[in-house]
Amino acid sequence: MEQQIPPLATAKFITYRQQLLQQLKATTTAEVRRAKYELELMEKSRFIELNGIVHHYHDSGPIDAEKVVLLIHGWDCWWMWWHHVIKALNSRGIRTIAYDMRGHGWSDNDPRNHYHIDFFAHDLAELVKQLGLGRFHIAAFSFGPFVALDYARSVPGRIASMTFFNFGYLPNNAFISAVAPASINFMFNNLLRGLTWWLPAYIFARLVLSKNTVMLHDILIGFRSLGQCAPQAIEQTTEQITSLRTTESVPDMVRATDMPILFVAGEGDAIMTCENTRKLQQMTNKGSYVCVPDCGHLITIELPDTTSELVLGQVLAN
Repeated sequence: MEQQIPPLATAKFITYRQQLLQQLKATTTAEVRRAKYELELMEKSRFIELNGIVHHYHDSGPIDAEKVVLLIHGWDCWWMWWHHVIKALNSRGIRTIAYDMRGHGWSDNDPRNHYHIDFFAHDLAELVKQLGLGRFHIAAFSFGPFVALDYARSVPGRIASMTFFNFGYLPNNAFISAVAPASINFMFNNLLRGLTWWLPAYIFARLVLSKNTVMLHDILIGFRSLGQCAPQAIEQTTEQITSLRTTESVPDMVRATDMPILFVAGEGDAIMTCENTRKLQQMTNKGSYVCVPDCGHLITIELPDTTSELVLGQVLAN
């Protein structure tokens, strides 16, 4: 499959592409089909320098579309978690832009190891500026809403709506703030990242994070995001989102917004419960809330059709 490598393409992108080209020679039809699908997705990949770091973004759908949705991935994730949503929104004439934060996915790692929310928000602001986006919508998952909210405070009236998945007001205290970072970092940086086989990681996700059986391709996409993420990004974002300062600032961040926000929670999400999501929604000026039955923390791959419908509904309503 001939394909031009886009300008500024990162080493992570080129390596991944080479692996897919090798996968085309696989003996099973399923492996070949998955490789072809991802190579087709890569045709819409672009690279751009933001604040001195080359970032990857996937830009698809009509370039002149009336509605534009910017998709922000979650903690230890990458743009590919949105691939089902991208396809669904594009089919309705909506342009989608899904990017990888610095140190994630196919974006370069930061040589200075700056992986705090404000740096991610500055990158987002620069991306929007360089792409010349007008008024647009945001959909964000897990850690993504932190970045979206930090950015939104600096651009009142610019964002038409936001849809947040698995994000709420987490209770916190000094003990949790002190213990959680080390525990989470050990699990993800020392255990899960060291795995070479996807099955143990999937068993963990299925027992702890997901309430639904997930397609093998989406399992692989989720597993590969671990290896694409800089260890320092995991460490720093974990420390930040579990700090008392951050959790106590979230209510003020949502109160400062001026656009409609849809908060979506999974009924079976043990990390971000419906109750905590509902609590945060009630602090907003224009917030609405949906609790999805039989869903855990990984809604974008557990229930991709539901995810797409919720984003589409929010976009068309605003």
